[in-house]
Amino acid sequence: MAEIYCRERPKLLRFVSARARSQDAEDIVHQAFARMMAAHPDAPVEAPSAYLHQTARRLVHDAARLHLRQSIDSHISVEEVAISGGDTVAHLESRDQLIRIEQALNRLKPLTREIFLARRLDGFGYKEIAERTGLSVKGVEKQMSRAIKQLSRHLRQHG
Repeated sequence: MAEIYCRERPKLLRFVSARARSQDAEDIVHQAFARMMAAHPDAPVEAPSAYLHQTARRLVHDAARLHLRQSIDSHISVEEVAISGGDTVAHLESRDQLIRIEQALNRLKPLTREIFLARRLDGFGYKEIAERTGLSVKGVEKQMSRAIKQLSRHLRQHG
């Protein structure tokens, strides 16, 4: 196992680092090795490199979902933002617009919302989003198109 670890760890770390947050990469690599050892304690794995990459891919996907869930949990509702000074009517209209946008976003499917926010809020490129979600670049483009259409439709109907 030590030989496999020495041989596969650098490749696996590069693979994971390109697809996950940097602070998660080392942990994901260790988890992949731990899972392989737990699943096959007595017999060696026939193709350890493939096994580790597939396990790491799943762990990266799980970590991305956990990160998204934690981001949503730390969300501050528009109603909790205080209005201070200035034109109160303009602030109220802005708040109403933000509420409509938030409602429209909440109507999207989770994956579509995740992709839309990763692109528009976090500034990730389609290729990077594809790597993080496990979709093809074409699939990410399709999800973005779907999100924009649904958001536009909702804002026209409720705006």
